Amino acid sequence: MLINLKSRIQEPEVQELLSYSVFPDPEQVGHALQQYVNKDELQLDGYEDEGQLVGLVGYEKTGNSEITIQHIAVLPENRFKNYGRGMIAQLLEKYNPDKLIAETDQEAVEFYRNTGFVVYSLGELYPGVERFRCVLEKDEDAIEE
Repeated sequence: MLINLKSRIQEPEVQELLSYSVFPDPEQVGHALQQYVNKDELQLDGYEDEGQLVGLVGYEKTGNSEITIQHIAVLPENRFKNYGRGMIAQLLEKYNPDKLIAETDQEAVEFYRNTGFVVYSLGELYPGVERFRCVLEKDEDAIEE
């Protein structure tokens, strides 16, 4: 179950996890942390397993039924254990958006593709760095149980 981390933003575990999802520069991490502190519309949730914070997801509701993921990270030793997928599933369950959107780099694009997102190249938004827009849309044809 996702837990709200906004009140825990100063904790080293939260800051460490967030650092895995931003350009590895203390200034960038500090900027991201300040965004979560200053902007009420930004949410920061975490996932704990046996009392240990293993992942986090930062997001914003950007439309009537749309969520944009700003950051998602899992501790390196806990990757490939479906925590990232689980956090996305819980966002979908909690809000039931029509669309979930993320922008990412080459390193994380396969994670999104393997989670069911459609991936679009945005080209080189920064010199030498290709960025991708990942979109997961609700399947209107799915049969509801």
